[in-house]
Amino acid sequence: MTKKEITIYDIAGKETKKRIAETARKMGYQQNMFATNLRKKTTNTIGVIIPRIESYFHSTVISGIEKVANAHGYNLIISQSQESYKKEVNGVSTMYNSRIDGLMISLANETRTTDHFEELIKKQVPLIFFDRVIEHPDCTSIVIDNKKAGYDATLHLLEQGCKRIVHIDGNVNRNVYADRLEGYKQALQQHNIEFDQSLVLNIELTDQATAVATQKILAMKKTT
Repeated sequence: MTKKEITIYDIAGKETKKRIAETARKMGYQQNMFATNLRKKTTNTIGVIIPRIESYFHSTVISGIEKVANAHGYNLIISQSQESYKKEVNGVSTMYNSRIDGLMISLANETRTTDHFEELIKKQVPLIFFDRVIEHPDCTSIVIDNKKAGYDATLHLLEQGCKRIVHIDGNVNRNVYADRLEGYKQALQQHNIEFDQSLVLNIELTDQATAVATQKILAMKKTT
């Protein structure tokens, strides 16, 4: 049986408590939330790590997470990996040391292992991979059907009469981009159009890289 920690509120009278509170207010006292959370063994904080905060997709995801988290009394700590495995590892370490109650992460392009998550998993801190995921038996992954998305987008263009369709893709080592490429290929195959590797542009998916890719597409010669 554990003993309850005794505080001033357990032994002081009503008037004494009132005077203490008033003095604290006048002196600008602020409660040490970290110490309070240590006693409660919870921080009501969720960590979120994303590749790039300027990404429209990831910024909207953060907005949604924060809305739901705040409604349940939780706050967010947000970090970005900038597609760097090293920065992602450092971010996970910072989150762990901040005693987060859970972590949601979309993986950096450079990430190939789950080793840096093992301490969180060992401590049974809930860990959710989303969008860019990696298989782990003890973790949850949230993804859409990216293969179908790639297929549907390509099919739509084919139905509009397009034959020479450029596919802009990211790092195909990530599930998102590999699956979309497969959907693209499947739609072409079903319409008896030969896959042309030169029409697949693998880029970093930044604003600058996308602008360069667009210029490259516009410069391509049309074929009949």
